[in-house]
Amino acid sequence: MSFATRLKTIVVATDLHGRSGGAMEYARKIAAAYGARVVLAHGVDPLEFATVKTVPGQVLEKLTGEARTEIERMAADFMREGIHSHSEIRQGAVADMLVQVVRQYQAGLILVGTEGKDGAGPVLVGSLAEQLVRAVGCPVLAVASDWNAGPHRPTPGGPVMLALERNEASSSAVEAAISLAEVFERPLIAVHARSAADAAAGFDPCATSARDFGIEAGEKLEVGCVVKDGEPADAVAQAIDEYHPSILVVGVKRASETPGPHGTAFTLLARSRVPVLCVPPAAQEAGKG
Repeated sequence: MSFATRLKTIVVATDLHGRSGGAMEYARKIAAAYGARVVLAHGVDPLEFATVKTVPGQVLEKLTGEARTEIERMAADFMREGIHSHSEIRQGAVADMLVQVVRQYQAGLILVGTEGKDGAGPVLVGSLAEQLVRAVGCPVLAVASDWNAGPHRPTPGGPVMLALERNEASSSAVEAAISLAEVFERPLIAVHARSAADAAAGFDPCATSARDFGIEAGEKLEVGCVVKDGEPADAVAQAIDEYHPSILVVGVKRASETPGPHGTAFTLLARSRVPVLCVPPAAQEAGKG
């Protein structure tokens, strides 16, 4: 099932502290472009408000009531733009709640907001994204709260950037990037990180992109290819600074031999202000772990 076909429902992780503003903006654009509905998901985690095992019921009720009022306002904003929306407010750990909502609605995409600026660091940002990617089976888009501020903000109408790595998620990432570029009528820039050995040998990965990854320009698709020498995360970061893409698409593996945050995608989540779309392998239906 293709990225566009699966993208009938989008889940947005919301909060009441301003971190989800960028995610909401991207959800609005993507939902309108693909004709998708939006589910606004909010988790009330007692551990965020107390150090004891139980929290008085009236406290949780008050928090849930405040959340519902704010989420209903957000839903009304979507409805005014012709985007069908629904809200889910649940108590419990945020990651678990999001997995439940994605599975229930068989979502094709989930959006989460991050702190921005110095961020929450690689552990918190990467850990949440990694949990979701491994559990929900659909792409996860992380948008920093200050995605549209500072010298590294995306250029209005900027390109879709694809970080090309050879792993089991490559084909899914390529398919998602091409879909976004075509739907939003943006150029697609494929970024290859070249090792020192390949650079010394004069290897040009752009020459094999079409053959190896199925990326070819067409009537609806303008394609560019960029080669940066060095470690993948550093190479992609250099390309981001140069081209200011509107979104970065990265294929991510479901499993790893190393614990905790790891890999190019999670490194970029912690250091980049550009929204990062983490695309897992298309081995499972959306919403199924």
